[in-house]
Amino acid sequence: MASHRRPKQPSRARVTVLTTAAAAAVVLSSQAANAAPSEKLSKDEVKTKVDKLYEETEQATEKLNGAEEKQEKLQKEISTIQDNVARGQEELNELRDSIGLAAAAQYRTGTIDSSLQLFLSSNPDDYLDKASTADQLSAQQVEALKKIQEKQRELAQERSEAADKLKDLSATRAELAKQKKAVQSKLAQAQKLLNTLTAKEKAALAAEDDRASRSSAERVDLGDTGTASGRAAAAFSAAQSKIGSPYVYGASGPSSFDCSGLTSWAYAQAGVSIPRTSEAQSSYGTKIYSASDLKVGDLVFFFNDLHHVGLYAGNGQILHAPRTGTVVRYESMSTIGGPFMWGVRV
Repeated sequence: MASHRRPKQPSRARVTVLTTAAAAAVVLSSQAANAAPSEKLSKDEVKTKVDKLYEETEQATEKLNGAEEKQEKLQKEISTIQDNVARGQEELNELRDSIGLAAAAQYRTGTIDSSLQLFLSSNPDDYLDKASTADQLSAQQVEALKKIQEKQRELAQERSEAADKLKDLSATRAELAKQKKAVQSKLAQAQKLLNTLTAKEKAALAAEDDRASRSSAERVDLGDTGTASGRAAAAFSAAQSKIGSPYVYGASGPSSFDCSGLTSWAYAQAGVSIPRTSEAQSSYGTKIYSASDLKVGDLVFFFNDLHHVGLYAGNGQILHAPRTGTVVRYESMSTIGGPFMWGVRV
């Protein structure tokens, strides 16, 4: 007769745990269902966050510009050294050839000098220092040997210098890639925030920027502040011709600019070569610490790390390339978003 077993009943403890877990699940589900969606940022809040990201983008852009400038400089220096090495090697070969010709002439007559044999069979540095060897060489041969030695030393030094610069170039390229990534990351974050806005809100922000640009171009009062010099006037005039040109990070003209790209381009049109980055430009000329002493065309620097630069336009205004999404325009120094540090008169 088959036996019938009652199914094993769960223990009191297990029932309690399961009951508690089920109750918790119901509560969590209820909370999830009734929870309010995450609060959407307002247009002004998005603008504040985006403006901050654009400021950080400009900081990274200036570092990017510095790395690019250093890379270009290193490449030119390496090219110059390599050219020098090539010419030096040719000169060394000619010196060695002259000794070889002398040896060949002696060989044909069967009277090759023992000192010349020694010269050709070993490193000059190994035997020129030996007095006994030097006694066997003529004054002309000693002079030729010294020239070879000196040329060898020069080439060794230049090759070592080139190797060091190549290492520096490699590190600079790594820094360049890092800063490009930083810029692109900040711009992507800003775009992600902007994408949370409605079409109407985006249009409102764009209209605000358009009004600011039109207002600066059409109705700005520059007063009657004079220019510091003829070159400053020429630079300022060149920058004025670019009002309305878009801000593009890393750009230095002629159709788009970042902040230091505009100032370096403007002064180049006046025949003056100034550094590419805002930080380097801040130490280029005579510093002007009081805003009341600024003249039209002076460079003006903002923020503690000097990551923004423009040209003084008069009456408390500057002409500059503000940030991503804007164009070259006039703007009051009081609305830049960072403290005025000093001006520079080129």
